[in-house]
Amino acid sequence: MDFLQNHVEALIFCSPSPLGVADIKSALSEMFGADVPQGHIEEAVQHLLQRYESPDYAFELVALAGGYQFMTKPAYAAGISILLKQQSKKRLSTSALETLSIIAYKQPITKNEVEQIRGVNCDYTIQKLLEKELVEIKGKAEAIGRPLLYGTSRKFEEHFGINSLKDLPTPKDFSADDNKIGEEQ
Repeated sequence: MDFLQNHVEALIFCSPSPLGVADIKSALSEMFGADVPQGHIEEAVQHLLQRYESPDYAFELVALAGGYQFMTKPAYAAGISILLKQQSKKRLSTSALETLSIIAYKQPITKNEVEQIRGVNCDYTIQKLLEKELVEIKGKAEAIGRPLLYGTSRKFEEHFGINSLKDLPTPKDFSADDNKIGEEQ
């Protein structure tokens, strides 16, 4: 089992995005020239999840966006945050975050509907979100002109560290105290 576990670990480690069990099975089956039982892969993943819970490691294996990916443990977030802040030159603008949040909560949604909510033109912002692969085209609406429908992508889930859209905060998660700016008069 260690042999299979090591191969599973290597595949997850080298993948730039969360790797699902089906993808692991496909790669291993091709490599070995024989079908690898999914149960054996899932068992190997469970052993890896347990192994990386140990405080001996600065990272852990996390279930994310329908797959598994190595992530740094929260205890090391401050140092990594500083590093990433120093390295990050391209952040999402406020308008991009607003547009992205509207798409995330209202998807599938047309550009016109996003613009009605925001009150401004969103052509440029949606184009940038498409380029960053945070948003994808989900189809066409049945309305006049058949406008494109937009929704979030797997990369969105990965970027924001959620496993599915169900993990998005709900409006009740936002308390009024957290949303206050300045002092009360």
